[in-house]
Amino acid sequence: MESLGELLKSWPAGQSLTEQAERKLAELMREPLIGKLLDKYPDLNEDVLRLNLNRVYQYVTEYRNCSNCPGLDQCPNDYEGHYTLLSSETVNGLTQLYDRKVSCKKYLARQTEDAIRSRIRSFYVDDSALRRGYSSDEILTTDLERAKAVGQVLRYIDRTKDSGLQEEGLYLAGRFGTGKTFLMCYLLQELAKAGYSGVIVYMPDFVEDLKALMHEPGKLKETVEMMKETDLLIFDDIGAENLNPWVRDHVLGAILNYRMERKPTFYTSNYDLDALERHFSFTSKDGDELHKGQRLMDRVRPYVEVVMVTGENKRGRK
Repeated sequence: MESLGELLKSWPAGQSLTEQAERKLAELMREPLIGKLLDKYPDLNEDVLRLNLNRVYQYVTEYRNCSNCPGLDQCPNDYEGHYTLLSSETVNGLTQLYDRKVSCKKYLARQTEDAIRSRIRSFYVDDSALRRGYSSDEILTTDLERAKAVGQVLRYIDRTKDSGLQEEGLYLAGRFGTGKTFLMCYLLQELAKAGYSGVIVYMPDFVEDLKALMHEPGKLKETVEMMKETDLLIFDDIGAENLNPWVRDHVLGAILNYRMERKPTFYTSNYDLDALERHFSFTSKDGDELHKGQRLMDRVRPYVEVVMVTGENKRGRK
């Protein structure tokens, strides 16, 4: 932003800086904003404003900039997303004018968005659904066939906001493209606004990476600990991964064993719970291991509310 000094120097030659400053002060005194300032602080007068001309000029200029805001990224003020606010105080007969920088609404909104985003981690999940905000009405009316499922998710969000983290999570089951991941991203966004941290993991890609992490024990431990400790953990498209015994028993088993009765875990799947148990009971290495599949499901089934998500397949729809 151009300073008052730069402005005065650019005025026509032949006028002293004092004359130029007096003309600028007279112009500023005609500003309604300055009239309001004088009404608020009766001890203020032209002499005080003259001594603080640079502050007054910046105050008026930044107010004009904000009134015609071009957006936060193009903010013309000295400090992006901030404007100057003036106040006055009279002590022992001496009136002083003070300025301070105040955050604008757009800047505060961005800070809030950044704070929300910082609470959510995603692994292999397209974060476009995490970035966009949706209203509950929009969620409900996008597909009326899934209204019952949406109602369950919204009630869960309200319960958590009212009474804190629940012991149970949600298990969203349904066919392809009905918006299960979308609903879980909405849940993460809404509860992140309430201060909860969350992680969403796309299981097929995550399981393949876990196999590589076997050779990086430090990184593996850090990943597992994060999934144990996050407030909200979502396993997206569980059942579509290619399991091996180590991932099932030592990674998923460890995470779920820690979280049960502590923090809620959420799932989206094309399988119902019985079909998921059959999936967990078979690995390409050891074949059928029914008791190990049942053992893992004992850490899933009692700790979820099942939500059947119906509706049309939205993938590829324009």
